[in-house]
Amino acid sequence: MTSSLTPDIIDEINVRLQAANTLFNTAHPGESPERQPVHTVYGGAHIFQSGSAKKMGTAALNHLKAYAPNFVDFAKALELKGHEHIPDSKEGISALEDQLEKDPDAVQKSSEAAFFAYTVYQRVLEKLVREPVEDFRIDFEDGYGNRPDKEEDMHAVSAADEVAKGMIENSLPPFIGIRIKPLTEEQKNRSIRTLDLFITSLLKKTTGKLPDNFVVTLPKVTIPEQVSALVLLFDALEAKTGIPAGSLKMELMIETPQSILDSNGNSALPALVKAADGRCMAAHFGVYDYTASTNITAEYQRMTHPVCDFARHMMQVALGGTGIRLSDGATNIMPVGPHRPTDEKPLTKSQIAENRRAVYHAWRLNFTDIQHSLKQGYYQGWDLHPTQFPLRYAAVYSFFLESLESTSRRLKSFMEKAAQVTLVGGIFDDAATGQGLLNYFLRGISCGAITEKDAEAAGLTLEEIQTRSFKKILQGRQL
Repeated sequence: MTSSLTPDIIDEINVRLQAANTLFNTAHPGESPERQPVHTVYGGAHIFQSGSAKKMGTAALNHLKAYAPNFVDFAKALELKGHEHIPDSKEGISALEDQLEKDPDAVQKSSEAAFFAYTVYQRVLEKLVREPVEDFRIDFEDGYGNRPDKEEDMHAVSAADEVAKGMIENSLPPFIGIRIKPLTEEQKNRSIRTLDLFITSLLKKTTGKLPDNFVVTLPKVTIPEQVSALVLLFDALEAKTGIPAGSLKMELMIETPQSILDSNGNSALPALVKAADGRCMAAHFGVYDYTASTNITAEYQRMTHPVCDFARHMMQVALGGTGIRLSDGATNIMPVGPHRPTDEKPLTKSQIAENRRAVYHAWRLNFTDIQHSLKQGYYQGWDLHPTQFPLRYAAVYSFFLESLESTSRRLKSFMEKAAQVTLVGGIFDDAATGQGLLNYFLRGISCGAITEKDAEAAGLTLEEIQTRSFKKILQGRQL
């Protein structure tokens, strides 16, 4: 049976759809398969040094060992899955540790909870030694404050010198950048000057080379003109220093209601990203400025407040499929005890116990907040202090490890069905789901939550994982 439509009508429909579909696909290329850090650590520009990441890692490791010298203490404090089934006597812990070192597979069969807790703990320890900081932001805003111009000028140059030194020493985290002050009327000139001094000084020291994955964070964005102004500044700095056009990238801080909805009630985020002219890499949610802007009192300003869930979901809806990375904010309760020992006055037993209670309470709060973000599809957040690092990695690792077995089965089955369809000449058009499952392994491997061996158990080879593309894996299996 033939169509009753004329070829001219069908051609016109095809032309219109092709133009519209091309425009949509260009604006929505899908989630980037490139690595996304699991956290961004903010630290004042006045104290940043080339070895800051290593120093913070040592502090995080010492903190973990002081309050959880073994995996059972850690599991009990965080209430990891199955923690109530793990013996916590000294003899029981010692026996488990001996068994896990000699025959971990046997322990996995006899006590899955113990094996799980041990795996999380060991991988957190390894991460704090190998790569404690994934992303660092040298802060000239809230973590720095308002200082005399001469002082900020000095710190802009000294921070650039330390970054250049870190590039030579290979001591920088894999992602790094600076946060400037907002481009408001009150702060715009200071912000412009700081970025100019930092970039110019850095590129002089490095003969025109930026660090890998370098980004500039623009806080408290309210209107697209602030974003386009930063683009103009980038253009000027690239021309001035001779680095290739488009080298400087930005991320936007979403921490005001006006950056969620504009004055007409429309989603503000697409316009903000469009104003970046292809330079925007990420959007970070600022919990405390946002809740303050919506009249939430300090007592109730927290990560899990419903107004934060609303804003985060608006960010996901507005930027879904665009390739813009999303990041959550930070828990502002630090796992630090109220008492400090001195050489003259060591802590009493009651003070030690009080410190432990305070630290464990903050551990659990941080862990729960991070898990809340992960369950909502936010795989990155902020950390403000080294004592938060163990909780970040424990939350991320337990999140990935808890679903490892089910996701492995699902990916393996999904790939088999996709291969069968393509082999018999059909069209497999659900590649987005396959890429989503693959991204689970890419995220888990890049942060240290799961190993390449874990991914191979799902039916992937190391070479396939390295393609970072579900479509390429299917194409490779057809050859």
